[in-house]
Amino acid sequence: MEHRTFPSPSPGAATPSPGPVIEPGRGAPGGPPRTPPRTLRARRRRPAVLAMAVAMVAAGGLGGAVLYNSTGQRIAVLALARDVPKGQAIGAEDLVVARIASDPVLRPLGAGERTKAVGLRATGDLRRGALLVKADLTDDPLVEPGQSVVGVATKRNQLPATKLQPGDRVLVVSTPESGQNGTTVRTPETLAVRVVTVGKPDTDGSVVIDVAVAPADGTRLAAWVATGRVQIILAPRTGSAAPAPTPSPSGSAA
Repeated sequence: MEHRTFPSPSPGAATPSPGPVIEPGRGAPGGPPRTPPRTLRARRRRPAVLAMAVAMVAAGGLGGAVLYNSTGQRIAVLALARDVPKGQAIGAEDLVVARIASDPVLRPLGAGERTKAVGLRATGDLRRGALLVKADLTDDPLVEPGQSVVGVATKRNQLPATKLQPGDRVLVVSTPESGQNGTTVRTPETLAVRVVTVGKPDTDGSVVIDVAVAPADGTRLAAWVATGRVQIILAPRTGSAAPAPTPSPSGSAA
């Protein structure tokens, strides 16, 4: 019989034994679980992150589309191409078509109302670039049926400092003559009229103003103007009615 001898372990040496098999992602039996590597965790979370990013992009795009649809729509409206003074009739060259974002607060006249706006008068001073609204226009005629238009030539000192505009109500005062001893020859007469057109001032400041008067007062006013002794008084513009004239011998009024 064959005999084999094995080396005896030295005193104090441990006998090696096969250890437990540790699976990936788990710790040793009885010990804390091992943490998966960072790359593995990143791979696990990447689909969720991508899904969240896609959802946020989609929400942002939808919000932008809604905002564009609500504020990005443009409409064609009327605007002023130049300054238009109060009382002046609107001409086709005074208007341009502008495109603005639709806003319920703004209610300018649409571009399709251009033909209706031409020929109407400005109710106030209109500035270039401003949007045209319904309140800016009026169809009130400056010359009533049957009235006459008389040109009143005036010098700078015969006019108020405030610039006259078409549509203004004024009083034309016939200033009396003075006698040799300083006494007045007659009592001043007044006539209520309405300004139709204001001419361009000359180099000396004189200007011709067209006014509308009743036919019976047209010749009388022309006679006053011929003497050069007239004064223009501007009536209040806000909430005012036509000034009451002093009774004339003919008993007519403008």
